[in-house]
Amino acid sequence: MLKLPSRLRLDNAPEEWARLEGALRAELAQVGNAAGRGITLDASGLNDFDSAALSLLPSALRLCGQDGWQLTLQQAPRELRELARVYALEHLFWPDVAAPAEMA
Repeated sequence: MLKLPSRLRLDNAPEEWARLEGALRAELAQVGNAAGRGITLDASGLNDFDSAALSLLPSALRLCGQDGWQLTLQQAPRELRELARVYALEHLFWPDVAAPAEMA
């Protein structure tokens, strides 16, 4: 399981993306040799963030989805879920939430 950092803001998002991208690629290679097609990203330690977190997470989803991998975001802070809701992105991270087109 990979973990998001405790701080993810506009000023450190590029460095954190570089770190996360490398970790995801390594995890995909390692898990690719094992059973299963999913990777879990733990957000429980994320306590200082802004909308930059929501720019990084879809990039992680795209990277994993390129070869049919599923990325699961676990233990996200309530504030991150609310921010995702405001930007209409929560359905990307939490499948129990209907996509905007399905809610009409």
